[in-house]
Amino acid sequence: MTDQNGNDNAPEAAIAPEAAEMVPAEQVKAALEAAGEFKDKLLRTLADMENLRKRTEREVADARTYGVTGFARDVLQVADNMHRALEAIGPELRADPNMNSLIEGVELTERELMKVLDKHGVKKFSPQGEKFDPNFHQAMYEVSDGSAAPGTVAQVVQAGYLIGERVLRPAMVAVAKAPKPSNDNALDG
Repeated sequence: MTDQNGNDNAPEAAIAPEAAEMVPAEQVKAALEAAGEFKDKLLRTLADMENLRKRTEREVADARTYGVTGFARDVLQVADNMHRALEAIGPELRADPNMNSLIEGVELTERELMKVLDKHGVKKFSPQGEKFDPNFHQAMYEVSDGSAAPGTVAQVVQAGYLIGERVLRPAMVAVAKAPKPSNDNALDG
């Protein structure tokens, strides 16, 4: 058959030779297999997208929490210097009424600085009396201290800081060691 333009109007010619030879049951089976493959690809893509969404949320939360780490380390030096300055003020200066407002101003500034650090997730910790943990503490030296159990923090040289769940700066500590045995039990001659 030909149409008005003289073209061959045979619908069978438009069908691929393989499909023309297939019987309808085989065509349905092939279509179902293809649909199954597409469904599998779709499910894998959806799972990948969900994993990507969760990972991105986690990375954004970490960036919010830990993004100020470098700045916080620098600010800790200022906090340490303010603390040392306040500790260096002797009782004679504290008794001087002319110095009271200056001392109170420095104390207020230190408290405000600590509140701002706390607001941004930076927490100070002082592990006095705790068991030494190299993940949180940096041992500076050992001391023989009969009042502290061996392996515990006998003295805090410098407080440590956490940001979120991570150590921003370990606490510098002195660790108690077992006292040396006395020589009272020397051989009786």
